[in-house]
Amino acid sequence: MTPDFFSLLAPLQGAIDRTAETWRPDDPAYRADVYRQTMTSLSYAYFAYFHATPEHPDWAPLWNPVYTLQPNPDDIYVQSPMSGEYVYRVSGNRGTCKYLLFTTQRAMSGTVDEMPQPNGHMEYDDRELGLEPGEDFEVIFSAERPAGYTGKWAQISPLCNAIYLRYRMYDWENEIDPQLSIECLSPVPPKPRWTPGQIHDRIAEMAKFPARKTRLYYAMQNGVKERVGFNVFEPVQYAGALAKQVYWPACFRFDADEALILETEIPANVGYWNIQLNDPYFNALEYVYRLSSTNGHYARLSSDGRYRAVISLTDPGVPNWLDPAGYTEGGIYGRWFEADSCPTPTLKRVKLADLRRHLPADTPVVTPEERAEELRRRVRACQRRRRW
Repeated sequence: MTPDFFSLLAPLQGAIDRTAETWRPDDPAYRADVYRQTMTSLSYAYFAYFHATPEHPDWAPLWNPVYTLQPNPDDIYVQSPMSGEYVYRVSGNRGTCKYLLFTTQRAMSGTVDEMPQPNGHMEYDDRELGLEPGEDFEVIFSAERPAGYTGKWAQISPLCNAIYLRYRMYDWENEIDPQLSIECLSPVPPKPRWTPGQIHDRIAEMAKFPARKTRLYYAMQNGVKERVGFNVFEPVQYAGALAKQVYWPACFRFDADEALILETEIPANVGYWNIQLNDPYFNALEYVYRLSSTNGHYARLSSDGRYRAVISLTDPGVPNWLDPAGYTEGGIYGRWFEADSCPTPTLKRVKLADLRRHLPADTPVVTPEERAEELRRRVRACQRRRRW
C-alpha cells in the first residue's frame, strides 16, 4: 500500500520539538527561526537523498546560506556520494582559490542518528596532491591504487560513502572557483529510475534530516555556553573536522547600546584564518548583504600588529566591523589553519558610546561612504561565486 505522503514527513516535528533546546524556547522569534531552519535543512536533504548515487556520482551543493546551518562564508562546499567499492576520477581545473580541500567519510552529518565510529574519514588538500593554481588535473580516488596506474591518486577508506570539497577563498573578488567533474570508472549499469519503495524510503529519511542536524549542532553550541559562558572563546579541534584546523568558538551576548571588542594576536605563520558570526541556532548569519564575517585577506590590523574587530548592531565607524544582522546573541566561529601558533582571542563588552576609549588612539575612522563601498564590493564578489 502506498503510504500517505504527509505521514512520510512526520519526523519533521522532531526538529520543531528541539526548540526546547534553544536558549529562549518560549520566544516566538526563536520558534519562527527554528521553522525557517527546518526548511533550509529539508531543502538540502533532497540533494543528499535523490541527486546522485555512488554508482552515478555528481556534485551537489552542501552547506551554504540557502540550504543548511553553518557554512564558512569563505568556503564553497560541494558533495557527492562515493563508495569504497569503486574507482573514481575527479578531474577539471583547480582554479585559483586559496585552498582546495577534499574529505571522504562513511556518513555525512544528518544522514544517520549516530555518527559511526570509525567514520572512514580521510582528507587531502591541493598541496598534498600536487595541484597547482589554474592547472588542469585528474586524481583517482579508490581504496587501492589501480594496477599499473602512476598518476595522482588519493586513497579512500573501504567504508567510504561520500566525498565533499571545500573551495576555500581569501580574496573573494579575484580568486576563481574550480571546475570539476566526478566519474565512477568501475563498471556499473545505467542510472535507473527510482522505484516507489526507494522514493518513499528516501522521503522518510529526508524528513529525519533536520532533527538529526539540530541534535548535533545545538549540542555543540550549547556545550560552549555551558562550559565557558558568554563572551569567552574555547579553542577546540573537532573529531572528523580538518586536521590542520583549530577552531575557536564562543557564544556572544551584548545589549543594543553596547559593543563587543574582539582582540587577538595573529600567528607569525598561518595559511588561512577567519571569523564568522552565527545566530543562536548555529546558522551562519547573512553574509552577502551583511559584513558578518572576515578573513586574513580583508582584515585590517592595528598599528601594534594585533587584530581588533567590533561587534555591534550599528556601524561603529571603525575598521573590521562584524555586523550581527540584528542579533544581540549568537555564536562566533574562528579558524586557524596551518598555523604555527593558535592564540585565543578575547571579547570585551563596552558601551557603544565609549567604544573609542577602548581602542588604540590611532584607530582610523571609516566613513559611511567607505562602508557602503566595502559592502557593495562584498555583494558583487559573493554573488559571482558558486554557492549552489
